[in-house]
Amino acid sequence: MYRRISSVVLMFAGLLSASLAWGQESRRKYTPPPPTATIKVTVLRSTNGKPIPNAAVVFHPMEGDRDKGALELKSDEDGKVTIDVIPVGDTVRLQVIADGWKTYGEDYKIDSDSKEIVVKMKRPTEQYSLYGDGHGTATSTTAPKGQSTSAKPSEQTPIPQ
Repeated sequence: MYRRISSVVLMFAGLLSASLAWGQESRRKYTPPPPTATIKVTVLRSTNGKPIPNAAVVFHPMEGDRDKGALELKSDEDGKVTIDVIPVGDTVRLQVIADGWKTYGEDYKIDSDSKEIVVKMKRPTEQYSLYGDGHGTATSTTAPKGQSTSAKPSEQTPIPQ
């Protein structure tokens, strides 16, 4: 009886040591993630320097000419956004989109552990269109905000009654 119990114990111990040894060999070596930079973006009006809240600040990490994805954050009431997942040494394409403002885009090389970027947004200017006369020479029919492109009352055609 003792012989049977001792053989079961020895078999269990053998299996346990074999499984532990196998687990040691199959483990991957830990590779720490690369160091990341803290990037702070402030979105301001170019006209008076006031912050633009709720602007979409989009980070596009680049690998050569290839976009590796996009990370979008909204600016707070002070026009600020902070992100800390972009690796040091990478290039990031920054895009800022805000209602009533011209879209901003620029590439930045992240060469240190912190970077502060101030974006001064501009009002949209005349819109360019290729569709006017088919040759790309047509002028835009889009008027700046607050101005109308419709005919003046004296130039309007009277409605027949």
